Amino acid sequence: MVQTGTLYFICGKMGAGKSTKSQQLAFDHNAVLLSEDEWLSSLYPDQIASFEDYLTYSAQIKPLVKKHVQNILSVGTNVVMDFPANTQKLRKWFLEIASEVDANHQIIYLNLTNEQCLRQIAQRRNEQPERAAFDTEAVFNHVTKFFEAPVQSEGLTIVEFNGRES
Repeated sequence: MVQTGTLYFICGKMGAGKSTKSQQLAFDHNAVLLSEDEWLSSLYPDQIASFEDYLTYSAQIKPLVKKHVQNILSVGTNVVMDFPANTQKLRKWFLEIASEVDANHQIIYLNLTNEQCLRQIAQRRNEQPERAAFDTEAVFNHVTKFFEAPVQSEGLTIVEFNGRES
């Protein structure tokens, strides 16, 4: 019997460093890295112009991504999902992915302040000018309204970083 892989997923406000942490986790755990940004930009090029567009297209890929990740976990390979786990509803989806194939999971919670995130967003705007339209304080404030920090009562295995050690 093959041991299932472990599913790693990330929670943190916009600009907290989720993609950077995902890359490091994939390296550290010899895991397959799946990036929502890559899937969306490949499947829907130039079609995401608003947060509402993002929500629509993100929801469309979830069934395919779920099955794909479960197949990878089922053969014993670890998976890091660079998809936001920023609400209880989203985290429930990640837990279903793991539990339906009896895989372990770990959520990495990047617990940074708004100020830390905004500093990192400003830096990212300079480094990646193509993201400037979305990497703004206004967008940050809008999406942060929906953010819910993870709690143990959700049945999660939580590893928390506050920004100084991540």
